[in-house]
Amino acid sequence: MGKKTKKLPDYELAGIETIARGVCILEGKLLLCRAKGGKTTYLPGGHIEFGETGREALCREIKEELGLEAKTGAFLGVVENAFLQKGKPHAEINLVYELFLDEKEARTATAQEDWIEFEWCPLAELGQAHVLPSVFEVLAENPHAHFEV
Repeated sequence: MGKKTKKLPDYELAGIETIARGVCILEGKLLLCRAKGGKTTYLPGGHIEFGETGREALCREIKEELGLEAKTGAFLGVVENAFLQKGKPHAEINLVYELFLDEKEARTATAQEDWIEFEWCPLAELGQAHVLPSVFEVLAENPHAHFEV
């Protein structure tokens, strides 16, 4: 009766998001995206909604953000990412898949949402691309990733 509840510190209330991301390589370039005006790039994809698989979420996000139909290939790995967002701890679990787009359409596709932009980064320049979360250690260990970092 009258049990006291303990208030959790903010760091214990941080959300953990599950995100599907895709590795799409065309002509030696990796598809990356960023918030307009931002410096950080990341693999395309987005949040997995309740009832979706990671593959379904990735294809849906590509359709919404890039306007293209997508197919997924091999599961490449899981990348954990912890960071501060607006001063509060935050965490992501990223499920990374091979991503296939129609080559002709992908070369000329543009963002379908105002807040985002896409770019093709040469694999040799990935070190300067400031990609987060850093997926390359996981991908380098996976024989399905088809590139070395």
